[in-house]
Amino acid sequence: MKANEQLTDSMFYIMAALTKPRHGYAIMNLIEERSLGQITIGPASMYTIIKKLLKQEWIYLHDGSKARRKTYLLTEKGKEILKADIQLRKLMINLAEEGLKEAEE
Repeated sequence: MKANEQLTDSMFYIMAALTKPRHGYAIMNLIEERSLGQITIGPASMYTIIKKLLKQEWIYLHDGSKARRKTYLLTEKGKEILKADIQLRKLMINLAEEGLKEAEE
C-alpha cells in the first residue's frame, strides 16, 4: 500500500480499535459497540486485514504475557497512518457537509 492511499473502512476501524492492546474478539466487539451496531466485521475479514496490517508493520503482535489470545497494537508508523487518514476523512466530511448546505440554499 502506498503512503498516499486511503485506508479501507475496515482497515480504519480495526486500526482505530488498536490504540490499546486488544485481541480479535475485543476488536470486533468494540467496533460494533461504538458504531451502535451499524458496523460489524466478521472474523474472516478481520484476520485477513490484521495479516495485511502486520505485513505493513502498522500493527504488531503485543503478547507481553503468554496469554492464550493474541493481542495487537498500533506501531508508531501505524499511528501516523491512522492520523493522516483521520485528517483526510475530516476533509471529505467537510466537503460533503458544505455540498449539502449549498444544495439546501
